[in-house]
Amino acid sequence: MTRRYVIVLTPTAEADEVGYTVTVPALPGCVTEGDTMDEALANAREAVALFVESLEARGLPIPPSDEVVTSIEVADHQPVLAV
Repeated sequence: MTRRYVIVLTPTAEADEVGYTVTVPALPGCVTEGDTMDEALANAREAVALFVESLEARGLPIPPSDEVVTSIEVADHQPVLAV
C-alpha cells in the first residue's frame, strides 16, 4: 500500500547551519532533518515509513493522509493617515 503524507520543510534558522527540519502534520512526533533538501526528503520518507510501521506493530490506527494543502495571499497593511 502506498500512502501520501504532507510534509513541512523548514529551513534552519541558525546563521552557521544549513539544512531543513521536516515535520509531518498528520503524524505528530514524526520529525527528521537533512543538510540538503534532497537529504531531508529522503530522511522524511524513511521516518514516515518507520513511524507507520511502528504504529502497525503496536496495533494502533494509522492516521489518514487526507490533508488538503493550499496557500493564501495577504496584502501588506498600508498605514492610514488621519486627517
